[in-house]
Amino acid sequence: MTDAAVPLDAGERLGTGELRELQLERLRASLRHAYEHVPFYRESFDKAGVRPEDCRTLADLARFPFTTKADLRANYPYGMFAVPRERIRRLHASSGTTGQPTVVGYTDRDLSVWADLVARSLRAAGSRPGDVVHVAYGYGLFTGGLGAHYGAERLGCTVVPASGGMTARQVRLILDLEPSVIMVTPSYMLTLLDEFERQGVDPRGTSLRVGVFGAEPWTEPMRREIEERFAIDAVDIYGLSEVMGPGVAQECAETKDGLHVWEDHFYPEIVDPVTGEVLPEGERGELVFTSLTKEAMPVVRYRTRDLTRLLPGTARVFRRMEKISGRSDDMVILRGVNLFPTQIEEIVLRTPGVAPHFQLRLTREGRLDALTVRAEARPDAPPEVRDAAARSIVAAVKDGIGVSVRAEIVEPESLERSVGKIRRIVDLRPRGDG
Repeated sequence: MTDAAVPLDAGERLGTGELRELQLERLRASLRHAYEHVPFYRESFDKAGVRPEDCRTLADLARFPFTTKADLRANYPYGMFAVPRERIRRLHASSGTTGQPTVVGYTDRDLSVWADLVARSLRAAGSRPGDVVHVAYGYGLFTGGLGAHYGAERLGCTVVPASGGMTARQVRLILDLEPSVIMVTPSYMLTLLDEFERQGVDPRGTSLRVGVFGAEPWTEPMRREIEERFAIDAVDIYGLSEVMGPGVAQECAETKDGLHVWEDHFYPEIVDPVTGEVLPEGERGELVFTSLTKEAMPVVRYRTRDLTRLLPGTARVFRRMEKISGRSDDMVILRGVNLFPTQIEEIVLRTPGVAPHFQLRLTREGRLDALTVRAEARPDAPPEVRDAAARSIVAAVKDGIGVSVRAEIVEPESLERSVGKIRRIVDLRPRGDG
């Protein structure tokens, strides 16, 4: 599905030495830009006893302080901007469901770079000019829909701006407009799969050949399920609004071995989630990004809370990050055992009679926390298969993770669906706990 004749862009053709020189040049300029134009960074750098000129090598970045989501919220709405508000051409924002929303802004140049990088990502995923791209990420303040949209247009594709929701209509649009590429969250792709089957349509027989999935962690078993049941290439895209949006990193269709970080625009580090110490390449920890080319809202050592590790490049010169294994703030500590939703997902996906839709419910029983895995049954699963599935999940969690949980197999389509990021954890413990 890839075409070797499609040329790489100038950034992708850099040698390793050239890339490191460009990164240092852009890093020093970005640190100066942030220090001179964002009061938060001036105060933060001064407090840490560093100035932009102290960054003489890439390793010197470790001397600079982190930026967190709390810092962005504390400077709501425009306090993190490095250009006058009049130069801002677009605003995006987080949902703010867990507190004050975070607002990000883009200049004309920022928007152009963003479109270029999403176009680069789509090309790496196997999309080509002239493809019809079905964008089922949400449009609006969320960066997914518009980020994907303008990148696909920049590549020369025809865009179907479907957004999220109205699942039956999504299936009809795919059948009628015959897109070859779909961009969507992996959990919503499984919801579309259910709808294809409900309508009696073989999902393997559609025009789709590439799925570009992001906005939430997903596992290799989920990739296999999607690829086998849709007969497509399923590849990962990564981004977050605080750093840019989708298109910060992309998995290449020819290797499917992790996401190449577009390091000519974003400098990655892996740090210990507890100590903040920079970890050697290959060790797993929390992903941290420093923007190298952003005008409106540069970020310095932004803590993403996403857990992964960095590896040498393969299909591109840029380093790769493994698929996100979870988030440090999504980790459940259950009776002293660390547990991530992705671990449960792998178990659910290999359990007969169970659909790939599940939710974790945390409760407090006496002085102890308890966790219940609620997974949807497949429509054709009889009661005895559902009972066996529940027992299998409980045993697999105990054997593989080392903690006791309950499991409930619920009716098909009874768990709350999301058109964006699926809500994997429902914490029903008394406030102030956990």
